Amino acid sequence: MPAPHGLPGDSVVPSSSFLSLLESHQMAPSWAAGTGRGPLDIPEATTVLAVRYSDGVIMAGDRRATAGNVIAHRRVKKVYPADEFSAVAISGTAGMAIELIKLFQTELEHYEKIEGTRLSLEGKANYLARMVRGNLALAFQGLIVVPLFCGYDEADDVGRLYTFDVVGGRYEEQDYAATGSGGSEAKAFLKGVYTEQMDEDGAMAIAVEALVAAAEEDAATGGPDLRRGIFPNVVVVDDEGITEVSDERVAEIAETVLGGRP
Repeated sequence: MPAPHGLPGDSVVPSSSFLSLLESHQMAPSWAAGTGRGPLDIPEATTVLAVRYSDGVIMAGDRRATAGNVIAHRRVKKVYPADEFSAVAISGTAGMAIELIKLFQTELEHYEKIEGTRLSLEGKANYLARMVRGNLALAFQGLIVVPLFCGYDEADDVGRLYTFDVVGGRYEEQDYAATGSGGSEAKAFLKGVYTEQMDEDGAMAIAVEALVAAAEEDAATGGPDLRRGIFPNVVVVDDEGITEVSDERVAEIAETVLGGRP
């Protein structure tokens, strides 16, 4: 007698979706908020952005996490590799966002192992939208996670970037995008300086300066701290894959940016 579906011994071919595989074994992750009405001092991750340039995409995030009016952490990492040719950045409830990213990374790796090929860039963005939508019940309770996604489209040889809303809507942006509490200030700055002909160095410089501009207006966004050695974490995604930019290189850009601002 064959084993029931989803139990050890099942002869069904494994699903290419890792989350579906977990669900079939009743192991899918779930999050639940308490029923109390009191405020929760949960760390929130703020401003992240992405900028397209001639050969790919730059993604950057500040390092500050806040809990109400308190700085909870000064060195939070907000930009992560999703796979070899894409990156994802977090804003919103920090702990849940990091867990969502870990599951997303595992999902992409699982798909590649089962199918023998990478999921398309648009497919990755669609799957991330599905994961955000799965968090909708908690979003209504204030535990919001809104990612930013970018990658290099190997089929079209171009960098792409995507924004999301709290209900899982997915939108492809043409030139730049930002989200988080300082996102509007960062986008306002990028709107005034962005050009399509920028190279990697130019895109990286305006990405760092946009975070500085956001930090000047938004208390929840942390600008570069030269004294403590705290700098935005920045990644480059191009036809060679994803590269995490060293603190030394970001520090040089930050010093130039801060020295040139009034």
